[in-house]
Amino acid sequence: MSEKTKSEPNQNPKEYFASSCRLDVITPLAKKINCLDVKRIAEICIHEIPKLIGAKLASLYILDESSDILHLEKNNHPFLINNIVSLNQNPPSPMVAAVRSKELLIIDDVESHKTPNIHNTQRFFSQNYQTKACIIAPLICHGRVVGALNMSDKNNGAAFTKDDVAVLELFRQLIGASIGNVSLFEKTQQQAKTDGLTGMLNHRMFYEMLEAELRRAQRYGGKLSVIMIDIDNLKPINDNYGHRAGDMAIKQIARRISACIRQIDIAARYGGDEFSVILPNTSLSDAAVVAERMVNMTTGTPMLWEQHRIPLSISLGVGQYDGESNAGDVTKATDRALYAAKQAGKGRVHVFEPPHKALSK
Repeated sequence: MSEKTKSEPNQNPKEYFASSCRLDVITPLAKKINCLDVKRIAEICIHEIPKLIGAKLASLYILDESSDILHLEKNNHPFLINNIVSLNQNPPSPMVAAVRSKELLIIDDVESHKTPNIHNTQRFFSQNYQTKACIIAPLICHGRVVGALNMSDKNNGAAFTKDDVAVLELFRQLIGASIGNVSLFEKTQQQAKTDGLTGMLNHRMFYEMLEAELRRAQRYGGKLSVIMIDIDNLKPINDNYGHRAGDMAIKQIARRISACIRQIDIAARYGGDEFSVILPNTSLSDAAVVAERMVNMTTGTPMLWEQHRIPLSISLGVGQYDGESNAGDVTKATDRALYAAKQAGKGRVHVFEPPHKALSK
């Protein structure tokens, strides 16, 4: 058997040369796609992969699994296309049908295509395209759809070939894996910053944010207020109703605290039964009002647990600081105010000020 027969089975020299050239381009593209940057992945999907199969138009959608909605990430269409596409639409559009099936969908003629049947109401867009052919590639990661890549308007009006389909079949797996890795990385990063039970920032992130806000206050001459919060009587809840009830109490109080603050405020779970809130550009009196609101919202409604009405209560310490303070001093001073609130009978607010301005509530 000759070398030519081994390396070029069933191919004439021209076809073999074309395949080799395409492989020379595919390999570096595959390496570029293997990254944790969605924008870079999208750039390759829209501007480089279409060249491999001679497609003029491309669009990349990424799936939000929590809402079953495809969000447009990037496209090169000269006309408007949908920014969001729901997977719950009925009848399904070709892209939705492809995503539901997880299979590559090749449409040679949008007007005569039968499976899925494309309704007239879904053809209003066809006048925007120069050809009737398209390929819809669901992007798969570990058996789950993470998005969809659409290609249309093949050069010179031709239909997409088997080689084109093979290229997209390869890339949809690679792209899907990369997008899945990005999602997993972002989730891991988020978990490293947040408390698993409440979804609030964790202890480490609280200190990072506090230091950042103190630096901002130092730079611009502002002040910030801090509230330290402790759950009253969490141990009796755990002892009498079980630790699941205690966890529910922590979650409920976290929600009520969050309901009392602004979007610019920063709430964290400081410890087992403690929370902290940073209020940028907030006066001490305004911070005290927020703290009183937290007390009222927490004590105003008991927690329902297995037909039991369990009263909830929190104690709070409040302080105000400028850019000359450091994070350790801030937490120590506010924690002293919190301790004073608990010593005074719990379920109340104590405001910390320098000794010559001492004020308690």
